[in-house]
Amino acid sequence: MFIKQLYTACLSEAAYYIESEGEAAVIDPLRDIDAYLALAEERKASIKYIFETHFHADFVSGHLDLGKATGAPIVYGPGTQTRFPVTVAKDGELFKVGKLTIQVLHTPGHTLESSCYLLKDENGKDHCVFTGDTLFAGDVGRPDLAQKGEDLTMNDLAGMMYDSIQHKLFPLADNVIVYPAHGPGSSCGKNLGPNTHSTIGEEKQTNYALKAESKDAFIREVTEGITAPPSYFPVNARINKEGYDSIDAVVATGMTGLSADQFKKLAAEGAIILDTRHASVFTQGFVPGSIFIGLEGRFAEWAGSLLPFTEPVVLVTEPGKEKETIVRLARVGFDKVKGYLDGGYEAWLAAGEPTDMIIDVEADELMMDIPHDDNLVVVDVRRETEYADGHLKDAVNLPLNELTDPGSMANIEDTDNLYVHCAGGYRSVIAASILKKQGIHNLRNVVGGWSKIKEQERAEIVKETKVLN
Repeated sequence: MFIKQLYTACLSEAAYYIESEGEAAVIDPLRDIDAYLALAEERKASIKYIFETHFHADFVSGHLDLGKATGAPIVYGPGTQTRFPVTVAKDGELFKVGKLTIQVLHTPGHTLESSCYLLKDENGKDHCVFTGDTLFAGDVGRPDLAQKGEDLTMNDLAGMMYDSIQHKLFPLADNVIVYPAHGPGSSCGKNLGPNTHSTIGEEKQTNYALKAESKDAFIREVTEGITAPPSYFPVNARINKEGYDSIDAVVATGMTGLSADQFKKLAAEGAIILDTRHASVFTQGFVPGSIFIGLEGRFAEWAGSLLPFTEPVVLVTEPGKEKETIVRLARVGFDKVKGYLDGGYEAWLAAGEPTDMIIDVEADELMMDIPHDDNLVVVDVRRETEYADGHLKDAVNLPLNELTDPGSMANIEDTDNLYVHCAGGYRSVIAASILKKQGIHNLRNVVGGWSKIKEQERAEIVKETKVLN
């Protein structure tokens, strides 16, 4: 028996490769499938099944491309409806992979078709369970992702999840390993723990949701305080259900080198300019109108949350990072990358084209400026809960995910001098690029963000206790 977790940190996503006697199965593959094919080839195995725990909302799965590449059927849980051929398994149905057995456990709650896959070893003993977005280490899946046409409330789905966990997962032995689809940082739960695997026993003892004393208490625990899901979730769920173009075709189109003139022409026609270089490099100079989302952060999530899927995209990347950028965009459903600036930003400079920049300031400079500038406004782009846990007095909270809303800047005046910060300096540069694209140029980026601001002796820090309670 061979099991390998293939974890993608920037999406907090875990896919799994299972193998026995030269037969393999893949669970919840990402859209870029090379890693699974390479692993099977390296181990001289053939991929027999592709199992999907549910219609993922936070990334585009690789089920279609992997199925075409291997001939393996795509298996979903009961009730699944798609626009492409799949095997719709029955609850309790068994699938053989070499000497191993995989049993389908239908666990509706996160979505209606959500299913876990219980792996039994060569002796028929329960070894581990692949729980998808039903059960995480320290959390459970969010119950507010009812799909179009499903007349279900968040409480309805939370109630289903309670029953699923109680009847399908709780009866498993404490030593059964839990392999979830996501780890820390994922938006598929309310507050995932730091680990990417666990055991049934550990979750019974430590998971806040599993310690609920009743169904009503469970519903209350998993729904209270849950924030809205990222805006791209419905888009990705639809793509996974309806199908998509081959990633090879998407990469081939995106890997078109563009001269400065060609790049400028596409931008003038409405293409989004996306710059993926490091934040510290971007602020020093960029193509006017660019939106910054650096590869060094949670790149795909922020792209999905902030960029429209309907518009073409042209890229400015660090030379050699073009394909990586295109693939990571494709993971969350961006299929309209029309090319990249050949030679990168240096080529733009060599062509004599106009440039823009963002002024970086240190936290101590912000502290010196506050008492002497009546028009200074601190813009904190962290999440509401981060802001509530400690922020500068009089700082305005404009969470990054809300900055593309035309009404988000309603309280900002043209005369305001904006000092933008986040927790560490990544999100604030994204925010500053969006503000500049919106025509707001009187701004500065606070390097190091809140981590540096809170160290300043003169920082007047307040908390929002109503939000925290």
